[in-house]
Amino acid sequence: MSAEVVLVRKGAYYDSVQLMRVSRALVDTPGVEAAMVAMATDLNVAVIRDLGFTVPEAGPGDLLIAVRAHDTRAAVAEADRQLTTLQRPGTATEQPPLTTGSAAARGPADLVLVSVPGEHAFCEAYDAVLAGLPVMIFSDGVPVAQERRLKELAEQRDVLVMGPDCGTASIAGVGLGFANVLAPGPVGVVAASGTGAQQVTSLLDWAGAGISHILGVGGRDLSAAVGGLSTLRALRMLDEDPATELIVLISKPPAHEVARLVEEAVAGLRTPVVSALLPADLTEAAEQALRTLGRPVPEWPSWPGALRETSGKTLKGVYAGGTLSLEAAALAGQGDFVDYGDDAYTRGRAHPMIDPTLRVEALSRARETDVVLMDVVLGHGADPDPAASLVPAIAHTPATVVVALVGTLGDPQDLHRQAAALRAAGAAVFLSNAQAARHARSLI
Repeated sequence: MSAEVVLVRKGAYYDSVQLMRVSRALVDTPGVEAAMVAMATDLNVAVIRDLGFTVPEAGPGDLLIAVRAHDTRAAVAEADRQLTTLQRPGTATEQPPLTTGSAAARGPADLVLVSVPGEHAFCEAYDAVLAGLPVMIFSDGVPVAQERRLKELAEQRDVLVMGPDCGTASIAGVGLGFANVLAPGPVGVVAASGTGAQQVTSLLDWAGAGISHILGVGGRDLSAAVGGLSTLRALRMLDEDPATELIVLISKPPAHEVARLVEEAVAGLRTPVVSALLPADLTEAAEQALRTLGRPVPEWPSWPGALRETSGKTLKGVYAGGTLSLEAAALAGQGDFVDYGDDAYTRGRAHPMIDPTLRVEALSRARETDVVLMDVVLGHGADPDPAASLVPAIAHTPATVVVALVGTLGDPQDLHRQAAALRAAGAAVFLSNAQAARHARSLI
C-alpha cells in the first residue's frame, strides 16, 4: 500500500533543470508511483497539487520534495542522494563575488552569460554592459523596455547584447545555451532565432560548410520596439571578422521599418549576406549559402515512416522551437500549431527541448488528429536522449507523425540512433524542417 509525503527544505535553492532530472530519476525508481522535486514557485506548487499532493506553506526560495511510494522513507533518501550529487562545494576560502559587477572587477572575462529568472536578468546584464563586457541573456520574460535600454547602453559601451531569450550562440566554436557540435568554417550567423540558427547551421554542417560564429540577438531584436540594435552591431562584427566569408541573417518576422534599416546596413557590408527573414524557407537559405560559397547542395536525408489510416484532414504542430513552428505552419498552409517553447509554457519550468512532458501529453491527446508534425532538436543543453521519451507516445498515437530532426553527426545524442528510434516508432523523419512540413501537407 502506498503512502505520500511532501517535505519543505527552507532556502535550499537548486537549478530547475537539475531538479527536473532528479524528479525524472525518482519517478523511475521501483516502488515510486509519483514524485516531483522542485522549487516552490506558484507554477510548481500548482503542478504538485495537480498530482494529488497537499502542499504545506512554502515560498519560491524553498525546495519541495513530493513523493508517493510504497516506502516513502526510502524514496526521500533516494531524492536526498540525487540532490547530494548536485552539490559542488567550493574549496576557496575567499568570499565569492555577490554581483556580476564585482565578479567582473575581480579578474579578466570575455563574456557574461545571464541565466536567472527574467525579472532579475536586467540588473545582472546591466552590470556586465557597464563593465564593458558583451553579454548573452539566456533568460526569457525580460520586459521589452529593459531590452531596449540594455542595447542602447551597449551601443555606448561598444559591446554586444545577445538576447534576452537568446537560446543559442557559438563564439569561435564554443557553444552557449542550446548548441550543436559544428565544424569550424567560413559562415557566420546573426540570428534573432535560436532554433532557426540551429536548423540552418545543422544543414550547412551536413553539407560540409563549417561555422565561424553564431551571434544570437534575441527573438524581439528586429521588432519596432528594439529597432534591430544588436542585429546591426552583430553584422558589423562579423563583417570585420577575417574568419567569416559569408553571413547568414535569420529572424522571425521583422518590423517593416527595421527590416529596411537592416537591408541598408547589409548593402554597406563587404561580406556577402544571405537573408532568411521569416516567412523564409530556412532550407532554401542554407542551399543559397552553399551556392554562394561555390559548394554543392546535397540531398537532405530522410527516413520514411509508417503511414497510418486517417479519417479526416487535420494537422497539428507540436513544436519546441518557435521559428521552426512558424516556418512549418507557413509551409504546411493549414493546421493548429503550438510552440511549447513560448514564454507562456516555460515560465517556472524547463524548456521543452529539455523536458518533454508537455509534448508527450500533447501527443497523448492527439486522438482526433490525422497528422502530427513536430521537431526534435539535438545538441548540448538539450535532452540527452529525446527519442527515449517521445517514442512511446509516438508509437501509441493513432496519428501519422512527421518529425524534423535538427542536429549534426557530432551531437552527443547520435543523430542516426535518434532517427532510427523515431522511425521504428512509426514516424517519418527529415533533417529539413521545410521538407517535413511539405511532407505533412502532402498527407492531408
